[in-house]
Amino acid sequence: MTETTYPKRSAFLYLEEIADLILEELVKEFGHDWRSEVDTTARPFRFIHYDPIIQRKQREYKDVRGGAANGSANNNNNNNNNQLNNDLSDIQNIMRKNIDEILNRGERLDHVSNISNELQQKSKDFKWGAKKLTWQARLQQYGPVVAGTSFVGLVIYLKFFL
Repeated sequence: MTETTYPKRSAFLYLEEIADLILEELVKEFGHDWRSEVDTTARPFRFIHYDPIIQRKQREYKDVRGGAANGSANNNNNNNNNQLNNDLSDIQNIMRKNIDEILNRGERLDHVSNISNELQQKSKDFKWGAKKLTWQARLQQYGPVVAGTSFVGLVIYLKFFL
């Protein structure tokens, strides 16, 4: 679509701006139901009335080397470069923010892992304490019966066998 020497970033910026402008016009014309209008279009040239918008943007993006060497073309090219630099700066800031969030998420995962390990250790301690209490309860419940039975058995043994 463009010459090989034309900057790729400018070409993609141009396409993005065209898409944004046409989307704005579609929303103005059809409201939020614009997608169904586009999907149900039977004629291929139904949206030809958006061509002046595309032509206007195309004039803004003409390459200075392509013959439009006047001051406004340089100004437009500088504006496009400035906008491209601003967009790249915004993307860089977003990426830094994402990296910081990922690093913070890693720290939070380490914290959750430490809490999980502590909880696991406390669970083992609780399990040991529960077993100890179970044995104590059984000893209190059956201890007197076993002691009484043992005492009666000892008395009978001593009385009859000795």
